[in-house]
Amino acid sequence: MLHIIDDEDVIRDSLSWLARSRQIAAMTYSSGEQFLTALDQPLRFDPAGDCILLDVRMPQLSGISLFDLLSEKKLTKRLPVIFLTGHGDVPMAVDSLKRGAFDFFEKPFNDNKLMDRVQEALALSREAGHAAAVHDRLASLSAREKEVLDLILQGKMNKVIADHLGISMRTVEVHRAHIFDKMQVKTAVELAGILK
Repeated sequence: MLHIIDDEDVIRDSLSWLARSRQIAAMTYSSGEQFLTALDQPLRFDPAGDCILLDVRMPQLSGISLFDLLSEKKLTKRLPVIFLTGHGDVPMAVDSLKRGAFDFFEKPFNDNKLMDRVQEALALSREAGHAAAVHDRLASLSAREKEVLDLILQGKMNKVIADHLGISMRTVEVHRAHIFDKMQVKTAVELAGILK
């Protein structure tokens, strides 16, 4: 989902149209405050990725201030920010990029270049979402399941794992089944693939 945050109706409308021309779903917000209100709802990231197009200069909460809030909440990996400005300067662009912004475009911008960067940001967001999901699944494993997992990843057979851990082969089979279930995989190859 592309989140377009700009205080100008015409900019929001044209960016929304531009996103639709690339089959990118978009939501528009007239202020940073409106976006934060939406963000305060149960936060659901889009499996296709999320990205923010953010105007630097807006009344009340500026784009830079909103970016700072998102950074404090550690959301900029899942919500990469592309700044848009009609008043940008080089130091502002450099500073925002150093602090983790995905990109910085001055108005008027090249539509295709902007949408290419949006698609790259969405891909980055998807990857971050995948990594977060895998991390959450790993965290759900018990200490013993993590021990079994390490040995599975080393290519050890159930009998070797059982001998190594001093447990029965049947117990290893149960742990293996729980690991595969929690990690949402069917094979050790799939398991190794998602943990790369």
